[in-house]
Amino acid sequence: MPLTELLFSFRGRINRLPYWIVSLVMFLMGGTLHQLRGGHGPGHGMSTGEGLFAMLFFALSLWIGLAVQIKRWHDRDKSAWWALLNLVPVLGTIWILVECGLLAGTAGANRFGRDPMQASAEPD
Repeated sequence: MPLTELLFSFRGRINRLPYWIVSLVMFLMGGTLHQLRGGHGPGHGMSTGEGLFAMLFFALSLWIGLAVQIKRWHDRDKSAWWALLNLVPVLGTIWILVECGLLAGTAGANRFGRDPMQASAEPD
């Protein structure tokens, strides 16, 4: 799967490895940006330029996070509506962690596409 499709498309399926790689990279980027700002919370001494950059980074991170998570839900043969669990404090996060991060996807093709584990071994 091309990187742009992985990060920006809501279609298809991915296995756990790309999910964890993207999640880890986004977490590290967010932490690095937070430290570059001096570790202060949102709005603390933030100039207009920093605020705009923070807002754009947040929007991009949200889009990428949802795109990757939805592809994991698809791999589990569940619709994108399951991403609404993000709105449930604590329990939703735990559920998403288990479903998307720990459990294997459905074997073989499902209604969302080919099995990513088999697709990587087959030439197009």
